[in-house]
Amino acid sequence: MEKIQKTFNSSKFKRLVYVILVAILIGWVVFRFAAIGSENARYVFNASRVAADAGAPIEYIEMRQSSHVLYEPVSVKNNRAYVSGALAKKLRAGQVIGDGVISSVSSKIDLDTGMYVVRTRGVSDGLQHAQFHVYGMMVPLHAISNGTVLVADNGVATTRDVIIANQDSENAYIASGLNAGDIVILSRVNAGTKVNIQK
Repeated sequence: MEKIQKTFNSSKFKRLVYVILVAILIGWVVFRFAAIGSENARYVFNASRVAADAGAPIEYIEMRQSSHVLYEPVSVKNNRAYVSGALAKKLRAGQVIGDGVISSVSSKIDLDTGMYVVRTRGVSDGLQHAQFHVYGMMVPLHAISNGTVLVADNGVATTRDVIIANQDSENAYIASGLNAGDIVILSRVNAGTKVNIQK
């Protein structure tokens, strides 16, 4: 018994036990890292691989004819506004603006300001919005670049030329270039990219 006790108390035995415990701990750590690495290799998400196989997931809208309202900012003071010629051509008497209506739009330039005079009725002073009711296809402005949009054509992003009939700060009313059922891509992708459309 004394011999066993001396063996347990010897520095050589203590060193051996210490080495065995350290080896077990290192082995367990290596095993855990290997297991985690193996799991990650199987389940890691690789965006470029998914995009190449199934196509890049995109945000999109499907084109269809419907009613929309566009808003054009107009500064009004004392039921009078001064606007450019381009805007004067779009405005009409009876059109809703802010909390009132347009009563008249001059056909001639005001010589003092070089602008067209728009008279309103019941409109508060300040920046108001004239409403334009349109029926057709609308596309968010951020999806339009240099008169083109990207559409999904057989699962591939393809450029399409469009003509804008009217627009406000957020949306554009498309006069031509798109058909009902076209998928307009809202996400940032390059032409020729394979895309994944999930309804």
